[in-house]
Amino acid sequence: MASLLKVMPRPRRGEPPAERLDRLGWTLGTCIESYGVRIGIRSNEPRLLDRLAPHLPPAWKPSRSAVVDRLFSLWVDPRARGPRRPSRLYAGRSRLARTTDLGEAFAILESEIRQTVAAESRRRVFVHAGVVGWRGRAIVTPGRSRSGKTTLVAELVKAGADYYSDEFAVLDSRGRVFPFPKPLSIRGPGGCDVHARRRTAEDLGGVSGRRPLKVGLVVLAHHRPGSTWRPSRLSAGRAVLEMLAHTVPARLRPEASLEALERAVESALVLRGKRGEAEETARQLLDCLG
Repeated sequence: MASLLKVMPRPRRGEPPAERLDRLGWTLGTCIESYGVRIGIRSNEPRLLDRLAPHLPPAWKPSRSAVVDRLFSLWVDPRARGPRRPSRLYAGRSRLARTTDLGEAFAILESEIRQTVAAESRRRVFVHAGVVGWRGRAIVTPGRSRSGKTTLVAELVKAGADYYSDEFAVLDSRGRVFPFPKPLSIRGPGGCDVHARRRTAEDLGGVSGRRPLKVGLVVLAHHRPGSTWRPSRLSAGRAVLEMLAHTVPARLRPEASLEALERAVESALVLRGKRGEAEETARQLLDCLG
């Protein structure tokens, strides 16, 4: 894993000033780059940066440039002692969280950094989707949060597929899918986020994919307990429209988004339907690609 560099970040020119926030006494910072997006993180508690690396997005690398596209600030009350110290997390001038649980602050920071990269990258098009690789092709399952993506991806990995992501399908202009192998976030009973468990592909007995793949199967599945997977097949045009609703930069970069989606589905089988339990559906999906 690359090492973080000590660089005090500053926002790019043209960003509104945050004078009150800038006076809080930041002592240490670092800058990274992911998919062409430069992220800065600063804190008044230097030891917190030692905990930062596991919360950074896949494919990050350290950046020596102090000028960043997005600045995050994590302030911890220096007067407090003990494990529960009042903390505040900011993105630019906006406060994201106020908490005494640093674990919660880091979880929010991790999610916000990934969303920033997905929205602002001009090198790739990010689609909310689970992705696995199977026999040289990608299986992409677009869907919003809590739509069952992670559960289905986990079962596909257990069944032998290579893990690519449980959050984003990262597409280039040729429609190929690149790995974004963040740890799977498996929620607790009832979909509880507080007790979500982080699991790697290896924890599930699988491996993570490393090379870009053409899409072989797009699955638009809605989980309904007790349902039997009897999908209908969609045309490429209809598939693009369905996937566009899950594409992060669709409004900011509509032409690039459409081009990537069209290329992604041009030779793919696209299925839509209700699914029951993830384990059974996973086996059926793998059978679709032989």
